[in-house]
Amino acid sequence: MNKLYPNARAALEGIVADGMTLAVGGFGLCGIPEALIEALRDSGAKGLTVISNNAGVDGFGLGVLLETRQVRKMISSYVGDNDEFERQYLAGELELEFTPQGTLAEKLRAGGAGIPAFFTKTGYGTVVAEGKETRQFPGLEGEPEWYVMERALRADVSLVKAWKADTAGNLVYRKTARNFNPMIAAASRLCVAEAEEVVPLGALDADSIHTPGIYVNRLVHNPHPEKRIEQRTVRRA
Repeated sequence: MNKLYPNARAALEGIVADGMTLAVGGFGLCGIPEALIEALRDSGAKGLTVISNNAGVDGFGLGVLLETRQVRKMISSYVGDNDEFERQYLAGELELEFTPQGTLAEKLRAGGAGIPAFFTKTGYGTVVAEGKETRQFPGLEGEPEWYVMERALRADVSLVKAWKADTAGNLVYRKTARNFNPMIAAASRLCVAEAEEVVPLGALDADSIHTPGIYVNRLVHNPHPEKRIEQRTVRRA
């Protein structure tokens, strides 16, 4: 089955709508589906809830959706390096569900695995645990310790970025660009993937596939992505 669409706009046609929840892969500017994000912006869909580690930077990545006021709520673990995010949040224009990074990854993994909730020690005794069920379980030394129940996350649509893909949607990520992408690909009703290279079915080594094509519904080829460095650091002479 060929899941390849001619461009990002066509790949999102008919599946995005106002008020929906999207999960978007990436860590900072690494491994982000930039062509799909731009197509989402151009769709005009608004009132969106976006699950992603962070919201890009001003004018790039998910930051472009903040500039057009299409995002109503972010579920994230990091909100720095984005002045517009800060401005909207402090002005009460943007809702934020702040989640520890490891917990966010596990909430997405659980959502993809069909696990409705899990318990973690992370966040107990802090504002992260407010309003959530807490329970004691034996710790490593056998003594009871407190845990917080966290509910899994699932999205209507997920957008992910791969290095290579075949026409059936099997995905391979490259190095740290893998980050949240595998969990996000599985944690939605419908997944759209963007890949730098698309090869015929059977060309990928089966043992090297990170996301099986069963999780991917649509695919778009973006052979020349813009690979920005978020913060360039050099040594003083």
